[in-house]
Amino acid sequence: MALHCGGSFTFTSVVTNPPGSVKFSQPIVKASVFPSTHSPPNVRLNFKGKTKAIPENGSPETKESPLVVCFGEMLIDFVPTVSGLSLADAPAFKKAPGGAPANVAVGISRLGGSSAFIGKVGEDEFGYMLADILKENNVNSQGMRFDPGARTALAFVTLRSDGEREFMFYRNPSADMPLQEDELDLDLITKAKIFHYGSISLITEPCKSAHIAAAKAAKEAGVFLSYDPNLRLPLWPSADSAREGILSIWETADIIKISEEEISFLTNGEDPYDGAVVRKLFHPNLKLLLVTEGAEGCRYYTKEFSGRVTGMKVDAVDTTGAGDAFVAGILSQLATDPSLLQKEEQLRESLRFANACGALTVTERGAIPALPTKETVLNALLKPVS
Repeated sequence: MALHCGGSFTFTSVVTNPPGSVKFSQPIVKASVFPSTHSPPNVRLNFKGKTKAIPENGSPETKESPLVVCFGEMLIDFVPTVSGLSLADAPAFKKAPGGAPANVAVGISRLGGSSAFIGKVGEDEFGYMLADILKENNVNSQGMRFDPGARTALAFVTLRSDGEREFMFYRNPSADMPLQEDELDLDLITKAKIFHYGSISLITEPCKSAHIAAAKAAKEAGVFLSYDPNLRLPLWPSADSAREGILSIWETADIIKISEEEISFLTNGEDPYDGAVVRKLFHPNLKLLLVTEGAEGCRYYTKEFSGRVTGMKVDAVDTTGAGDAFVAGILSQLATDPSLLQKEEQLRESLRFANACGALTVTERGAIPALPTKETVLNALLKPVS
């Protein structure tokens, strides 16, 4: 497959410009908000962002579900149609919308929750396509911006024979990177129940400053902060800068989700299966630390208790988006009932649900196209174990 794009794209194995010195070929123009058609449908019992309550006078009233706002990158993943081949040998690619924070936003909406996405894409066909994807999935996109001076990011994802991924990114710069603080929709952020983000938005300015300002506004408004580092080493100038950047905001988060690989990276090679090693990453103000273990499920750590919840066994086709589906699953539960953080049995049930979200996602190619609905997850959980 030959990909032809206007403008100049450079493959980055590392980011070529250090944070704070990104050069743009055109001046950044403040983009107006893309017209939103987001209108959650009528009541569907905690489905698609609305619930219905019956007050004492007997007349029903509709109220919004707790909002989860996801901040960061949205991009196009190009996934080989045949697993186990290098990018050069792949006969064709499936175009799939992606980007971890956007995946989580769509995942929450598909599970019946209320979500919004804040970030920037290019003022190009891919950018408008991604905006349409959000609207089609009932994700509030009023915080989305469009940049005429940078293209929507692309990522080519190699699927190894074991279903795991390797990435080749095209972003030098990509449109998510020049998001500025004065482009943030702070009203949307401060009305959220949970504000979710990753670490890719910390790599370069001005997006780094926008990220920090958004999280600060959320924290001051009493919003829960949810952090998935989502380590992508090729995007950072060096491993040391990645470790420093990821840990620079560690102690502000209320909820953190990490993988075994990320534990080893952040602890300089220590054993990710050792509970004492994991506890080193548990800061004093943290409410919940989650460790995903792929097909094996997940571990959970709070100040009061810890444990493991086994995963759902499926035939994996593509692991892209599995962690984001898991995050969507648990955040959709916590937004509705934050008291789960103090109730171990109920938390375990919610994590079983989240594990199923991740498992079902790996049975199809691409991230957003594979994210399950609440009905699909519940049906899968009811099936007898073979």
